[in-house]
Amino acid sequence: MMMKRRQLCAAALLVLAPMVAGAQAPDAWPARPVRLIVPFSAGGATDIIARLLAQQLTTVWGQPVIVDNKPGAGTVIGTDAIAKAAPDGYTMGLVVSAHTINPSLRDKLPYDTLKDFAAVTQIGMQHMVIAANPSFPANNIAELIALAKKSPGTITYASSGAGTSLHLGFELLKARTGAEITHVPYKGGAPAQQDVMGGQVPVLVDIYHSTAPFIKSGKLKALALFSPQRTPLIPGVPVIAETIPGVSAVSVIGIAAPAAVPPALVARISADMAKVIKSPDFAAKLEAMGVEPVGSTPAQFDALIRSDIARWAPIVKSSGATAE
Repeated sequence: MMMKRRQLCAAALLVLAPMVAGAQAPDAWPARPVRLIVPFSAGGATDIIARLLAQQLTTVWGQPVIVDNKPGAGTVIGTDAIAKAAPDGYTMGLVVSAHTINPSLRDKLPYDTLKDFAAVTQIGMQHMVIAANPSFPANNIAELIALAKKSPGTITYASSGAGTSLHLGFELLKARTGAEITHVPYKGGAPAQQDVMGGQVPVLVDIYHSTAPFIKSGKLKALALFSPQRTPLIPGVPVIAETIPGVSAVSVIGIAAPAAVPPALVARISADMAKVIKSPDFAAKLEAMGVEPVGSTPAQFDALIRSDIARWAPIVKSSGATAE
């Protein structure tokens, strides 16, 4: 009888051991290096942000945070690697606005954007601007829309590519105003900027930080930002929503993990990251790169992801955008 009781107790301990270990995971974690997947090539702005964050987190966690670049397929390759990683908190990765656009833009994704990820935190956002060649007659959004309605289809605008948040932001503006302005997609922001400055295309939609040197030198003029409200980082430039309420968009960058990572561990990682993101030194580095720091909670970032997926879906459909 005593032997049987001991066997039952031993069996119960075996059943409970994983549960206890799971409950203690946030305290014991991390016990080894952490991998941070970046869905872009090394050297770009997103990669630089990832490496700055990894450097700070290495100090906070006492374990190396290793950046793993997995570019390709409009961020799908890297994002898929995040979704399929072991849900132990040792692999997570960066997601950008493409994460919320791809479900509508691409027919078949190797993951479910809503079910296969745990939102961790929004690192920050980049402001998007509509700029124009200095000779273009419109000096603000109201004048741009008026010109477009006066001569439908004759005005063109350049972007860094079809299906990007920049392209879809402008298509949102068109949908809300009924203005007919023709999209000219480029393979990257630099050639789009050059053609607008050269007069081949009159209007540009771009990340403000990328265009700022040309705006400040007078080679381009800023008409308005897509931001929800004016930002002290870009003084003097109005936002579209002041003229056309409800039209706003930003380029988002954040962190996601596999869906099955324990919520307590996700909360721990998020809190640690938010503390770094909001620290004066790190925030200053982000701002110097044109990124406004956020450092949101998992719930806040999850809500943003879900709302952006719903918002971009009809714009992708109406614009006819397809994956390049």
